[in-house]
Amino acid sequence: MSTQQSRSTLGLLWRSPRGIFALSTLGLLALTALVSLFWLPVDPNHANIYQAWDAPSAAHWLGTDNSGRDIASRLIAGSQVTVLVVLGAAAVSSVIGLLLAILSGLGPRPLREPLIILIDVLIAFPTLLLAIMLTAVFGSGIPVIIVSVGIGFGVQIARVVRAELRQIGAEDFVLAARAAGLSRWQILRMHLLPNAAPVFVVQLSLCMGLAILAEAGLSFLGFGAPADVPSWGRMLQESQAFISVHPLVVLWPGITITVTVLAFYLLGDALREVMDPRLRFARPRVKGKEANRAE
Repeated sequence: MSTQQSRSTLGLLWRSPRGIFALSTLGLLALTALVSLFWLPVDPNHANIYQAWDAPSAAHWLGTDNSGRDIASRLIAGSQVTVLVVLGAAAVSSVIGLLLAILSGLGPRPLREPLIILIDVLIAFPTLLLAIMLTAVFGSGIPVIIVSVGIGFGVQIARVVRAELRQIGAEDFVLAARAAGLSRWQILRMHLLPNAAPVFVVQLSLCMGLAILAEAGLSFLGFGAPADVPSWGRMLQESQAFISVHPLVVLWPGITITVTVLAFYLLGDALREVMDPRLRFARPRVKGKEANRAE
């Protein structure tokens, strides 16, 4: 998309309640992660057993956990892991998704069928299981999570974008471009990719939300971030044993994960409505018909 189209899309998002919520929440997440690089209320890994399960106070905004660590500081510091996983998984899934979509949809005929079979096989393989297998081989850590999540969601993007490219390739304006003598690369760059961009962007936003859930799930199972790296999933894993006694220690990371993932889902929904002209103009027509009927 051009700079003018990006500004127009951003402006339309700010007019949508879902877009406002998504952009505000994700902007706050990015700002929190940036600020946490330079400032935190308390060292998130500082443990003091004598302050275990302290109630919220001026010193500890959300209280402390079973080791006496500040919950608010760990939530703020955990935003770094979330942003890193989201951006890394988005980059990996974008490269894998677009490459597989283009090659399986528009590549040489001997290459298409094997790639389509590969995509179907990888989609049937659970992302979390793939991540656990990679963790067993390479060890736990953020890079392993990013790669495994990127592969798992990249093939999902590939399937959706491939179908969109094939549908656009059958349109009259693409057939006219072929008749005019444009090369396959020129048609891809000038016609196919720009028209498939809305579908790709929406799928990418949904995959970014799923990446947060995948990281939280892996950390909860003990295959995520190292013990000295605060993350929202690890907070859930460490506190789930005390949920019946101190439910608030589980509530805070749970709410944070839920709201952030919801923001990505609503962003994808708002982007789909904004970037698809059929959806953008469908609602005013309905209102106009209802007004005419009322008259």
